Amino acid sequence: MTDWVLACATDDIDEEDLIRFDHEDKTYAIYNTDNGFFATAGYCTHEVQHLEDGLVIGNVIECPLHQGRFEISSGKALSAPVCEDLVSYPVKVEGDQIYIQIV
Repeated sequence: MTDWVLACATDDIDEEDLIRFDHEDKTYAIYNTDNGFFATAGYCTHEVQHLEDGLVIGNVIECPLHQGRFEISSGKALSAPVCEDLVSYPVKVEGDQIYIQIV
């Protein structure tokens, strides 16, 4: 079963930035990019470092620990040392509220 979960308001995230969102026993990263809002797993797949302090560059998130990069919209690993993709989650915006679909 999948659920849409209210994560935050659109103005909670600055442009080209992200916030951490914790729900039940999981953590997520929610992004505001020029291409819209996106959500991925919160932890880098290289080491257990949350991406909340990472750097958003266009549609790319750079992990703050070892500077591995991922494409935000797909979670695709782009550069070493990361080689495993992030899980990405569908996002919808209703009014000024951001929802993510959690499986």
